[in-house]
Amino acid sequence: MLSDKLKLTAKDILEKEFKTGIRGYQQEEVDKFLDLVIKDYEALHQEIEHLQQENARLKRMVEEQKMKQPAAVPTPPPVYNNTNTDILRRLSNLEKAVFGSKLYD
Repeated sequence: MLSDKLKLTAKDILEKEFKTGIRGYQQEEVDKFLDLVIKDYEALHQEIEHLQQENARLKRMVEEQKMKQPAAVPTPPPVYNNTNTDILRRLSNLEKAVFGSKLYD
């Protein structure tokens, strides 16, 4: 998980102290910048948590759907109960459609 790889927490950033030197940074500017970093960092953690929860929820839904679906049963081929007369009638209709009046000329 990403949150395990992050080395800093918002609290670590907040409590970080910088030593000042003769020509050091202006502490007020550093504090303002760190405040922005902390807000972004907290938002990042919240988003990660939200996405991890959403991911877990979706995985559960997929598993539930898999369990609800019955095992695939192959459909049997259609059964045709045709009599010879039905077959001859269909053949005759087909011949009429294909050959038209030429058949009876």
